[in-house]
Amino acid sequence: MKFKLPHTLVLMFGLMAFALVLTWLVPSGEFDSTVNEHGQTVVEPGTFTEFDEKEYLSPLALLTVVPRALADAQGIIFFVLIIGGSIKVIRDTGSIDALLGRIIQNFGTQPAWLIFMMMFAFAAASATLGIAEEYIPFAIILVSLCAAMKLDAITAIGTLVVGYGIGYGVAFMNPFTLVIAQEVAGLQPLSGYGYRLALGLPFLMVGFHHVWQYARRVQIDPANSYLDEGEGVVEDSSSSYPEMSGRRKGVLVATGLALIGLVVGISAAGWYLVELGAMFIGLAIVVGLISGMGVNKTASSFSKGAAELAGTALLIGFARAIALLMEDGLILHTVVNALAAPLASVGAEFAAIGMLFIQSVLNFFIPSGSGQAFVTMPLMAPIGDLVGVSRQIAVLAFQFGDGLMNMIVPTNPVLMGILGLAGIPYAKWFKFVAPLILKLLVLASLALAIAVWIGYQ
Repeated sequence: MKFKLPHTLVLMFGLMAFALVLTWLVPSGEFDSTVNEHGQTVVEPGTFTEFDEKEYLSPLALLTVVPRALADAQGIIFFVLIIGGSIKVIRDTGSIDALLGRIIQNFGTQPAWLIFMMMFAFAAASATLGIAEEYIPFAIILVSLCAAMKLDAITAIGTLVVGYGIGYGVAFMNPFTLVIAQEVAGLQPLSGYGYRLALGLPFLMVGFHHVWQYARRVQIDPANSYLDEGEGVVEDSSSSYPEMSGRRKGVLVATGLALIGLVVGISAAGWYLVELGAMFIGLAIVVGLISGMGVNKTASSFSKGAAELAGTALLIGFARAIALLMEDGLILHTVVNALAAPLASVGAEFAAIGMLFIQSVLNFFIPSGSGQAFVTMPLMAPIGDLVGVSRQIAVLAFQFGDGLMNMIVPTNPVLMGILGLAGIPYAKWFKFVAPLILKLLVLASLALAIAVWIGYQ
């Protein structure tokens, strides 16, 4: 009998069951926490206490945690449904297809250049503005664009996710990870940016080489794709593209202005999911009016687009449920303490690399970059002081572990949302991205060792 890979939802439920078993086997414990001078709640090093008594979660927690996790992740879930509806309205006007036709006409013979420029743009946006969830609307657009160049959905999502992950990994001013980690570690915000900037291009080139190498194999022979027939949201690229009419140009202008507003709102006004969701709802209304679709057709299109992402919304909720189970079982701090303690007994270079791998493992359980910074940096920074690893290097190890692993951990709701939207099974994505993660971890280890040698502060 041929082995059939489980559905992604089944895989996620299996990981939830594993997390529940861990709560039975791993002792419960907790660090004391305090509020620092910045008003942030952080754990205090050296205060870990293992509880004498352990309260075991019921197997029924596997079921009750799901609605709780859906409620806990409601912000991104509703955001995904809203952008699904908005993108559907835009697509139904034919504007994006007309634009794709123009792009293919101008760049269809230069896919390598196009992929590199898009990857660079995603990395730059993540490194500066900390953009992540906001990339979800680009998934279907990129899949359609790559399909027209005889490339599969993995190439399209690789361009997006690899760019975003590397941007987070070597970020020089990301407010959601770098700045928070530096504040918790007692460092000047944005300090040490020169070395991180120098690392940006080497990491990006490794990522681009991996994506393009795969893309070339698929372009030469579609049978080389990791995806089976019917997987991936791939449209028929052989059909002719619609004409770029005045109304369609107006839709594209409105969409472009909305994206500019998104960037300005995030950077200048601190917008997040509520404001961004409101912007996409407004965009759908404006697009419907400009295109002449009418209110009823616009509403119908929006509803269909949102309904198509119901499965994606469930994946996001299940991803959150894994960490929630560990929090309920009070074993999250136990795991952190067990992984961090051995670093005090090795040399500076190996301690820095050890921090990287600890942060990489912890990213599975704490996919939130800011949450991971609050839990781990108060522990890693003092350990670094003891073994000759500067706090700046400890922050860099955190960035690598958080950003690079965002590309592969199934507990990352942004990744699972993008994969669900593009119709890519997680197992197929893992096959594609796992070798790249190994390459990047080797490069990151080398970068950390060099940082120790040069006294990076």
